[in-house]
Amino acid sequence: MPPGLQPEELQRIDGLVQTRRKLRRRETLFRNGERFTSLYAIRTGVFKTRVASNDGRDQVTGFQMAGEIMGLDGIVNEHHNCDAVALEDSEVCVIPFARVEALSREVPALQRHVHQIMSREIVRENGVMLLLGSMRAEERLAAFLLNLVQRLHARGFSRSEVLLRMTREEIGSYLGLKLETISRTLSKFMEEGIVDVQQRNLRILDPGALQCIVNPPGR
Repeated sequence: MPPGLQPEELQRIDGLVQTRRKLRRRETLFRNGERFTSLYAIRTGVFKTRVASNDGRDQVTGFQMAGEIMGLDGIVNEHHNCDAVALEDSEVCVIPFARVEALSREVPALQRHVHQIMSREIVRENGVMLLLGSMRAEERLAAFLLNLVQRLHARGFSRSEVLLRMTREEIGSYLGLKLETISRTLSKFMEEGIVDVQQRNLRILDPGALQCIVNPPGR
């Protein structure tokens, strides 16, 4: 919700959410090419977005978690440009975009909030491009882990522990790295005492070391 709303405005915005939708693990929320009608606020769970690469493989383009908005890709041409798949049992709030547009004209704070969400998505995409274009494998994985725990901590979860809902192969697809590289790099981080990994449970033991990998002193 945008900050500083009057009670009447808050009630009207709260009324934008008409339905909630539950999805099982691996169920698709929307598909590439599907007509865009709504935004989706993730209430619980984790999703991945993906597109088909030129050779027919799935390319992971992002991971989204509770408290974040999905579906912004469909605004540009009224069709979605990716698939959104639940990585665990999840629930989303369905927000019809036509109602968002109509109410935005009457509640300026909502319009600003939508613009901020879109701007944040653009900044995130630019960050991913920088990540893939200029970083070594260790730097990419370290930056990914730091970003993941920071996003979770902002939502009230642990600053150092995370249950990885995505597979190593999916992380590799997102970071532009092979599965073997992800596994080898994680093993190196474990040997150096930076992280501890037990199946999908990951604990960051030395966040300062991860930060130094991403931003080496003197760079």
